[in-house]
Amino acid sequence: MMHDSLALGIDLGTSGVRVAVLNQQRDLLHTDSSGYERGLADPDDWLKSCIQLIKAIPHELRSQLRAVAVDGTSGTLVACDPHGTPLGQALPYNVACPEQLDQVRELVQADQPAASASGSLARALRLLEQHSQPLILRHQADWISGWLLEDWRFGEEGNNLRLGWSLSDQRWPGALERQAWREALPQIRPSGSKLGIMNAARARQLGLSEHMLVIAGTTDANAAVLTADAADDEGITVLGSTLVLKRFTSIPLRAGAGTSTHRVGGRWLAGGASNSGGAVLRDCFPGIDLDELSRQIDPDQDSGLKLLPLIGQGERFPVDDPDLAPILTPRPVSDALYLHGLLEGLSRIECQGWTKLTELGAPAPQRLVTLGGGARNPQWRRLRQRLIGVPIRSCDSPPAAGVARLALSALQQQHEQISHSGRESTELP
Repeated sequence: MMHDSLALGIDLGTSGVRVAVLNQQRDLLHTDSSGYERGLADPDDWLKSCIQLIKAIPHELRSQLRAVAVDGTSGTLVACDPHGTPLGQALPYNVACPEQLDQVRELVQADQPAASASGSLARALRLLEQHSQPLILRHQADWISGWLLEDWRFGEEGNNLRLGWSLSDQRWPGALERQAWREALPQIRPSGSKLGIMNAARARQLGLSEHMLVIAGTTDANAAVLTADAADDEGITVLGSTLVLKRFTSIPLRAGAGTSTHRVGGRWLAGGASNSGGAVLRDCFPGIDLDELSRQIDPDQDSGLKLLPLIGQGERFPVDDPDLAPILTPRPVSDALYLHGLLEGLSRIECQGWTKLTELGAPAPQRLVTLGGGARNPQWRRLRQRLIGVPIRSCDSPPAAGVARLALSALQQQHEQISHSGRESTELP
């Protein structure tokens, strides 16, 4: 029965995987997470986490699942043989390939999301040099969706914008079409569209229905936006391992390096992702309780430090500069003061990001919705409100619930189509 059918969302993030199960009313019935053992670059780690989490879903829920959608870190790319077997480690989204920039600019226009040393296209060119052909290139979410189908032909449009896919033209640029490695690129499908039925052997392995729909997902940042239920005048900030800004707009934004415009749920969604974020805090304070340390901060005062908390060399947004170096010193004796300075640096990057999006044509947000681990930090929220100058609310629903909404919508649409065709058949003379 349709009213008993549940949807599964799989969120592949920077540090691990999370799953979420929704019912027809979008209630979150189950969520669970697993960290990577070997890191974001290891596809076997993605797979192991997915299998573990799906099998751990209570049987009474797992037996009612009828659709699944996957989101992943936008830009994490893996080279595979034509049967989907990885040829080595993936290149994560935060790996820049400046040696490929000249060739990238020969293949795509300068104002396209792919025209960057930090884009997927630059990583694709490096992978093509590292591995013999024939091969296929797939982003993280597309590779897991392919594994569920046992068919790696497809790629979701949002995950492939920085590989060169043109959302407005609905095609690969002509220069990419003429490359000898053209067959390495996926067949693009819209977010929320049906990719197929889960492979029967895969369904049995996972204890799932053999009628399970596999739905094209989206990026991890877009999935977070879907779960936020943002109003038209609200901007969305994801404070996870990376800092991501998103904004619904009535028309696509003017293109800018490091930014992209997606089509999600029938609406234009523009934004950018920094190489800064919570991963910097974890590196600077290994094993330290940041919640406790944050309580020692007065967010209404300046720290006096001018830090640029990037995870390594290179930035994507609000500036696109593969050579930009982090500024993590001087480190004061006080850990609380150092955390204060890092949070201010992150907040300044966020403020610059909203300014950049506004310059490109996005309406300035009147309020912000914040998701991710950093959304639970009240001192950081007050500090951000002071520096950015708009009210901020938090949302604790996981991105996996956002991508599960895509699966649920596709399931409901299929049911409506079946019901409609059934009505038509009964009305025939």
